[in-house]
Amino acid sequence: MSEITYVRGDATVPSVRGVKLIAHVCNDIGGWGRGFVLALSRRRPEPEKAYRAWHRDRAHNDFGLGAARFVQVERHLWVANLIGQRGIRTGSKGVPVRYEAIDTALGRLADRAVELDASVHMPRIGCGLAGGTWSRVEPLVTGRLVARGIAVTVYDHDG
Repeated sequence: MSEITYVRGDATVPSVRGVKLIAHVCNDIGGWGRGFVLALSRRRPEPEKAYRAWHRDRAHNDFGLGAARFVQVERHLWVANLIGQRGIRTGSKGVPVRYEAIDTALGRLADRAVELDASVHMPRIGCGLAGGTWSRVEPLVTGRLVARGIAVTVYDHDG
């Protein structure tokens, strides 16, 4: 079994050949405006538009913790909006990250990656504004993606 590849760089511009899926964690309240999504939106408007429409029509779709939506932004590039965060603030119920939801969404991501024969690229999902720890997320990524033979690159942004 291979391992996760760690690199310094920008997860919004994976520079490998073939089909690529950029994965990131979103919240379950329709908020898009801080963290990795800002870098994503600076490069491409489609993932944000798709997320906002998905949230707006949530009474009639699967929007919620553990869900995943895939947005094609170029011929060989997709963005995976994964719902793995309850709200946006740390409060009496702890940090917003929901590891079970990330795990479920990663399962959906793995299915799509296999279907597309794609590599997966991500920041340390769930570990920024969501308040999670990589020591809890990394085994989920390994179990859901790497164990299925999917090439995964995790980007640590400079600066």
